Amino acid sequence: MSALRALFYNHMDFKNLSVLLDSIAEEKGLSKERILEAVEQALAAAYKKEYGTRGQVVKAKLSPKTGDVEFWQVKLVVDEDMIYSEEELERLKDTTEGPSSVSQSETTEGEARKVRFHEERHIMLKDAKKINPKIKAGEELETKLESKTDYGRIAAQTAKQVILQKIREAERESILEEFKSKEGDLVSGIVQRMEGVTVFVDLGKTLGVLPREEQVPGEFYRLGQRLKFYVVSVEDSTRGPQILLSRAYPKFISKLFELEVPEISAGSVEIKGLAREPGSRTKIAVESHTDGVDPVGSMVGQRGTRVSAVINELGGEKIDIIEWAEDAENYVANALSPAKVLEVKILDRSRAIAIVPEDQLSLAIGREGQNVRLAAKLTGWKIDVRSPENKDVENPESQRRIEETVDEKEKEA
Repeated sequence: MSALRALFYNHMDFKNLSVLLDSIAEEKGLSKERILEAVEQALAAAYKKEYGTRGQVVKAKLSPKTGDVEFWQVKLVVDEDMIYSEEELERLKDTTEGPSSVSQSETTEGEARKVRFHEERHIMLKDAKKINPKIKAGEELETKLESKTDYGRIAAQTAKQVILQKIREAERESILEEFKSKEGDLVSGIVQRMEGVTVFVDLGKTLGVLPREEQVPGEFYRLGQRLKFYVVSVEDSTRGPQILLSRAYPKFISKLFELEVPEISAGSVEIKGLAREPGSRTKIAVESHTDGVDPVGSMVGQRGTRVSAVINELGGEKIDIIEWAEDAENYVANALSPAKVLEVKILDRSRAIAIVPEDQLSLAIGREGQNVRLAAKLTGWKIDVRSPENKDVENPESQRRIEETVDEKEKEA
């Protein structure tokens, strides 16, 4: 029998309440205080169901140590200016907002709001002062009720429904708060099911959603597969927290490296730039902030263990790690790795010409222009790759490729 069921076993036995609250809190992953608050609201509902009257507002206070419960009736203190007159009530009947729909709250957007007087929910100021001379209009007056320990089946069922609802609400708020703090970070999850092209991921306490546009092209997902995901956003909805996941997001790569490279968290190595075509290739620029620390070597790891761990998580996506340089010439030259660059000329309008040996030309450009395209995204420069023989010749095809690269970069931005 679970702790929650035990709480309501035998018409709500609170003799071992403190132990039960600890068990429920551990079972649901919530604080003991939140559980106690839910139980008190449930007891108030049960008391009202069994002994109260319609419209009554009941408050309960429970001692976890003794199991003793005290009850109060709560009334809002009002004066004449806070109550609708008979004439006003008649007028309200002809409007869409009838008297029965009038809010009982004291204020709305900072302005005083009138109420329809109900003797179980309201008390006139002059009568309230007889009980508490210092009380003011708009405050609440609490009157102690006779404590009861015997609850019938219906009252116990009412309490159970209330506490289940309150615990669900508390769980939902807890999950939302927990995953809100993980926005922009990594989580581990198990593929639970697939609906069309959308993948639903079990994150332990809730489900995350991996839509098609956040999936890596060519990557296949199978039920029960454990993977890491980047948390793009967390939103609340009527169906609970909606957690948007991604494996295609560029920062997914940098977060994976943070897990593998302790120098990043220590501040010795910094990822200065990243350009990615998910499922195919990624270029990362890194810089060292500590003398004697090789940024590229730190990312690669001994015998390539660190970069291999990231590549394995990505299913074989190629990763180029280059050293960031403050001067544009060296940065562009490094970005075109693995090609060897002879010279880089920086022109106006963020345009650069990279001179590479003839036998390195295709490597610098890459398959379907991928290498130079990623280098341009990484550095922010429009890169025109040329051989030494054509270094002074304008190439229309090369210009077209450069403009297409810039257009793609602007779209992604």
